[in-house]
Amino acid sequence: MEEKVIKGKKNGFLVLIVTILILVAAFAAMMYCGVNGTDDAPAYPVLFGVSLVLLCIGWFPLLGLRVLKPQEALVLTLFGKYYGTLKGDGFFWVNPFCSSVNPAAKTKLNQSGDVTTQITPAERQAANQKNAAAITNRISLKIMTLSNNRQKINDCLGNPVEIGIAVTWRVVDTAKAVFNVDNYKEYLSLQCDSALRNIVRLYPYDVAPNVDTTGDGIADEGSLRGSSEVVALRIRDEIQSKVNEAGLEIVEARITYLAYAPEIAAVMLQRQQASAIIDARKMIVDGAVGMVEMALERLAEKGTVNLDEERKATMVSNLLVVLCGNHDAQPVVNSGSLY
Repeated sequence: MEEKVIKGKKNGFLVLIVTILILVAAFAAMMYCGVNGTDDAPAYPVLFGVSLVLLCIGWFPLLGLRVLKPQEALVLTLFGKYYGTLKGDGFFWVNPFCSSVNPAAKTKLNQSGDVTTQITPAERQAANQKNAAAITNRISLKIMTLSNNRQKINDCLGNPVEIGIAVTWRVVDTAKAVFNVDNYKEYLSLQCDSALRNIVRLYPYDVAPNVDTTGDGIADEGSLRGSSEVVALRIRDEIQSKVNEAGLEIVEARITYLAYAPEIAAVMLQRQQASAIIDARKMIVDGAVGMVEMALERLAEKGTVNLDEERKATMVSNLLVVLCGNHDAQPVVNSGSLY
């Protein structure tokens, strides 16, 4: 179903003024006929009858008045058939038999426009009653942000991770949003969860060898932690492909929370610490070996001391112990011979 925008209906003030003038004129005419008539019958019976009818049904055109704020829309149906959509701010008048439709008017999600601040229970109950009375079928065309609950998902290596996303979206086709799906807000929330699960399972939490995240058959370095921009873009495209029929546009998707699940978080932290220690040790050993080589070369160039192979091995061992040790070296003075 395609959206049909109703145009040329910003004549609410004209209809309101004309209707009030007709009602005032009818009331004045009826009073005039009653005052100038007799006890048995009013004067000018036809005029009196017309005035009475106008007073009884003359208010009916007022039911077609509609007020819209900027970035709001109203989907109208006439006897069950799609009549059109009012868009833009202004005071409109449409067929009084038209009724507005918005199946998601009462749906409250964890999104902008539906989230309330922390208040007391009494204030919350009063706010809920006020909101229930103020609920309308207007559809907001503003950009909104949906923040679904965090999900626990297994990555491509089978490790459970917790991840949350924030999706920025808006309604671009009101007819599709109202008539193609049962509730476009709940539909969007469900598709966000589904798309998040489909994309996250393709990536490891951190860079892992022999993992293909792009589907081209070649191992790459994609990961949830290191490729968050790419992952967010794929999640956005996945959601957009699912909500096109609902008349929604996904402006942006961002990862707001990412961590290992609590049951393996401690183990993964130890693994990361061990990996960091190993990398640090490798760097220390590489630097120590370079310093020992430089020391031997400088001693040989200047002829400071002549060392045989055994003394060189002893010197190398001592230097490596000093340079690679975790604690400060304790010097030992040797006053004798090595042999």
